[in-house]
Amino acid sequence: MSLIFGHHSVRAQLEGEPERVRVLYVQKGRPDERTRALLDLAATAGLRVDRVERRWLDSRTSGSHQGVAADCHALALATESDLEARWPEFGVAPLVLVLDGIMDPRNLGACLRTASAAGVHAVLVPKRGSAPVNELVQKTAAGALPGLFVVEVTNLARRLKWLAAQGVWLYGADDGAAQGWSTPDYRGAVGLVLGNEAKGLRALTREHCDGLVSIPMVGNVASLNVSVATGVLLFEAVRQRQGAAEKK
Repeated sequence: MSLIFGHHSVRAQLEGEPERVRVLYVQKGRPDERTRALLDLAATAGLRVDRVERRWLDSRTSGSHQGVAADCHALALATESDLEARWPEFGVAPLVLVLDGIMDPRNLGACLRTASAAGVHAVLVPKRGSAPVNELVQKTAAGALPGLFVVEVTNLARRLKWLAAQGVWLYGADDGAAQGWSTPDYRGAVGLVLGNEAKGLRALTREHCDGLVSIPMVGNVASLNVSVATGVLLFEAVRQRQGAAEKK
């Protein structure tokens, strides 16, 4: 089971995938409007609601629960077979995010939230050498996971090769790259690849990229947090793709 908590995460779960929720826990004495909205959603879905003391929630959550939590069936990530089956649905210009070894659950959750906001078609994460998509990831994603297509990949290099065979151009983020982040054309089938917080892209992952891009630092810091870099790259792709759509 997986316990998610906080109003944004719980509401997104109740609206997006209520079938995963086993029990909604609500702190006693919280009749506020946001909590009532969650209770309405739970009633519509026919879910069990338990009223609990604040200290009970405090002892079972690792962050600010805001008086609500939901006990859910564990999140099942999509498989590589699922990816291949759904690929035709993404059209001729899919936008893919590849996260190569993000180890901090908060960073992973923030990357997934940004991916959802940018309309990414699929997010690929390695089965090994990556933070698990746990309660903390879901909390940080703040409700972005329902509806986001996250694929667990056994062999990332092999899957990158498969993406290339589908016509996807792969651009990896690398601090030392000569090419700036806004130079490539992201309007077609594109995969943006970001690596580990400390080590960056693995050598084999880098070899499968068609190009490497960097985000120049002009201030007093040497690099950006991986989740921030993810946002910069993804929304440059969004900007280019929206511009192309407006010209049609």
